Amino acid sequence: MTNSSGSIYQNDPQQPKKVDPSIDITIIEGKNYQIDQGFTWIVYTFAALTVLVLFWMSWVIYDQAHPAIVKFGFGFFWSQDWDVPNKLFGALPYIYGTLISSAIAVLLAIPVGLAVSLVTSEDFLPEWLRATLAFVVELIAAIPSVIIGLWGIFVFIPFIEPLQKWLAVNFNWIPLFNTIEPSGLNILTAGIILAIMILPTLAAISREVLLVIPKELRSASMALGGTRWETIFRVLLPAGFSGIVGATMLALGRALGETMAVTMVIGNSSIISTSLLDPAYSIPAVLANEFAEAETGLHVGSLTYLALILFALTLAVNIGAVLLVQIVASKKN
Repeated sequence: MTNSSGSIYQNDPQQPKKVDPSIDITIIEGKNYQIDQGFTWIVYTFAALTVLVLFWMSWVIYDQAHPAIVKFGFGFFWSQDWDVPNKLFGALPYIYGTLISSAIAVLLAIPVGLAVSLVTSEDFLPEWLRATLAFVVELIAAIPSVIIGLWGIFVFIPFIEPLQKWLAVNFNWIPLFNTIEPSGLNILTAGIILAIMILPTLAAISREVLLVIPKELRSASMALGGTRWETIFRVLLPAGFSGIVGATMLALGRALGETMAVTMVIGNSSIISTSLLDPAYSIPAVLANEFAEAETGLHVGSLTYLALILFALTLAVNIGAVLLVQIVASKKN
């Protein structure tokens, strides 16, 4: 059992094998290392190409918008003029319509999306029903936006128009509903349609975030006497906060850039109104309506200037989301 070197169980297969000290496990040569390095450089290359394409797109948009930037400067942001024959252009009505409709969409989609993600990730319902419900909600994302726009015109607007008229009659003392005769083609309708369109993105990503939270957190919370809803609101949602914020920002990005459905239901009016029951206009809608027939020069430049503003808005939203997540994470630490 004992050899001359004094070690025992040398031939016992149940004993761990010793590593030969002469083997250098930090060696960085050989075929496998070269493959790893090659894959690493491929990843770096594609990442750099992505950044280059982003800057290239930004430069092309800026170059096309340069005549309008030189002509109007920053005054373009708060000007309300859009007079093609006299070549007077301003972005304020379109910025207003884009931001307000997107804000309505996010405010409506967040509670519904979180409710769907909670119902489909927790064991409130049988597994087969949860999977079916999640699949049906995600199917909304596969519907083309023009189809949703047509559904909005022929189904949703006739359904919601009586409610909007009731709001205008009974709550016209509130500026948000101060419209004499709502037609259904307005910024509120556009916001609700957008909420339906971004709901799958928000719900699906939030559901995946909640599913990957360790089950030990749920068990620990309930073991300490927490109820199911206390566990959800005080443990699960804070733990998945960064992922839910990411889902919200992706949904907001789609809401900001959605074109056809919004163009069909927002009313396409460049008059700014505080009432949600009045028609409005958005940046993607005016680009879709006018770019194909735009005159070269200031008209095309102004439309491209609007596209540059939309690009900056989406970039600002994403930067704000990253900063918000970092601030919350620093407070937790």
